[in-house]
Amino acid sequence: MRIDKLTNQLQQALAEAQSIAVGNDHGAIEPSHLLLALLNQQGGSVRPILNRAGYDVNGLQDEINTQLDKLPNISRPNGEANLSQDLSRLLNLADRAAQQKGDQYISSEILLLAALEDKGMLGKTLAKFGDADKAKA
Repeated sequence: MRIDKLTNQLQQALAEAQSIAVGNDHGAIEPSHLLLALLNQQGGSVRPILNRAGYDVNGLQDEINTQLDKLPNISRPNGEANLSQDLSRLLNLADRAAQQKGDQYISSEILLLAALEDKGMLGKTLAKFGDADKAKA
């Protein structure tokens, strides 16, 4: 996946996700890191979308922080954190969805839609705090 296919907003969120991962001595950037960055993003679209859909966004944010606290820490941090397989898969699914919609770029909104359909931990976490169908509308 090419980074230049991400909108500026999503590129900034990904950079913040990397910063969160490195700051917590995590070896990889997980989907939860990216969702937390998107929720905290000033002027971002993810938090308003979830709020409009009736999500408990504060509860979701607390749950993500709890999940991140449980991730293993690397014993000798070197300042690097690569994309996890789960995050790479999520970005690829978002890329596919963008292409199917005829979009040239992968936006935060498209990534959120892919996350809402995710069958892994991120999708299950999102499902605990709101109705995915309302967020997709």
